[in-house]
Amino acid sequence: MKKMILDIDTGVDDAMALAYAAGTKEAELIGVVGTYGNVYTEQGVENVLNILEMLGKTSVPVYLGAKHGMEKDSFDRLEVSAKIHGQNGVGEVDLTPAKRVKETQHGVDYIIEAVKQYGKDLVIVATGPMTNLGMALKKYPEMAKEVGQIVIMGGALTVPGNVSPFTEANISQDPEAAKLLFESGTPVIMVGLDVTMRSVLRLSDTDRWRKKGTIAGEKYADIVDYYINIHDEIAPYLHGCPLHDPSAVAAAIHPEFFTMLPLFMTVETEGPSVGRTIGIADKIREENPNVKVCINVDTNKVVNDMCQTLEALFTDSK
Repeated sequence: MKKMILDIDTGVDDAMALAYAAGTKEAELIGVVGTYGNVYTEQGVENVLNILEMLGKTSVPVYLGAKHGMEKDSFDRLEVSAKIHGQNGVGEVDLTPAKRVKETQHGVDYIIEAVKQYGKDLVIVATGPMTNLGMALKKYPEMAKEVGQIVIMGGALTVPGNVSPFTEANISQDPEAAKLLFESGTPVIMVGLDVTMRSVLRLSDTDRWRKKGTIAGEKYADIVDYYINIHDEIAPYLHGCPLHDPSAVAAAIHPEFFTMLPLFMTVETEGPSVGRTIGIADKIREENPNVKVCINVDTNKVVNDMCQTLEALFTDSK
């Protein structure tokens, strides 16, 4: 069975990805590393601890990771992030504070340690900026050849970005780290806006969680309903909310749900298209690209697998 680490900025869709990873029978969630993006790193880690305790998954360690981009001195949360995810990152829903605290080891060191221990059996799913992965590669370049798979939620190849016409939000926070990751030779699956906007969750789905009659089911329904309602304002054509981060977990455990294009990829780090994820022109004929870009998806399989996994998890929780 695959060992999985989540590298997340918990956020509502990260919270769904967390439950999906914690509940799946296809992989073992062995650790969570917090980062910045939807929320500040400390808030995201607090959210993870609270959620894991609510789900009865207190054996999963949680680590504090990067607080800002590799070439930046600070991070200021965007107002739009607070609107989409709520001030607390989980749809303004109050969660019982966890009894556990974060681990003392830094998240980047934990990632390196896990790569050394599990090698090809390890998959890392990153649903925030790529800073922790970039820092790990700088500190331990051998990681590129040793890790089994890295799956990122980020980028846009065939559709416009959601920050600029070129740039997706996670990549925009640290394009240098994403560029380093792509060009390092690390095996990467890029789950970008090309596919994450296709899989949509509706109020009828979250209502099934609420009907489980458990605290976890009710809280998750409240959290995601907030997200759905916000998307009714900002993207009414969806008639629900997109499964950005859960799609990355789906690609890690069920790659057969996706159509992938092998490419040598890079990220533009300067000029008007900074943050653009694009194929490297002079490597277009080279063999064995290290990146697979998801360009299509069986949306019914993604939605159904996530919903069934969460329903089972909520049934077994408190």
